[in-house]
Amino acid sequence: MAEKITIRATPADAFKRARRLWLKGERIHLASLSDELNIGRATLFRWVGNKDLLIGEVLWSLYDPLRQEALAMTPGVGVDYVVGVYRHINSTVLHFGPLRRFIHQDPEYALKILTSSQSTLRSRTVEANTRMLRDQVAQGHITPPMNIESLSYFMVRLAEACLYSDILGGREPRDEELEDACTAVRILLGGKV
Repeated sequence: MAEKITIRATPADAFKRARRLWLKGERIHLASLSDELNIGRATLFRWVGNKDLLIGEVLWSLYDPLRQEALAMTPGVGVDYVVGVYRHINSTVLHFGPLRRFIHQDPEYALKILTSSQSTLRSRTVEANTRMLRDQVAQGHITPPMNIESLSYFMVRLAEACLYSDILGGREPRDEELEDACTAVRILLGGKV
């Protein structure tokens, strides 16, 4: 008689399932996820931390490839390059259906995950911007008139103000406003308008 082989879930399985749920617009419940994977809740918490951290990882898994694509596809150097990368990323994010749905399902929770000081997405985005800016400075392409870490933080906050203006300011996000943010980034970088 053949022996039945049991396949055990892994942390990667938990992440993949959560990512699929998020992309489909379904709410992620850790209790349901642990039941579905046939693992204990304590195991799932050990693997993913908590729901906020898990969703942060899901968001970063979508954002980072977009960032890498923008870095690779944007022509030029210096101010034009940084603004081009910024525009590419944020224009794509602005029109990303699953994110818009996430924001509209639970605006307060979405803001917490996307923009709070505890947000892994925001902190990683600031770090990634900082690396890009430092690289451009090291290559002699830009000489920003301010601290690079502050500049990176301001760039992220400008994007958030545009991308999440429906929650933050009660008005729908617009491409024109994002273009104004690109102009502001150009000015912050010391570039000409």
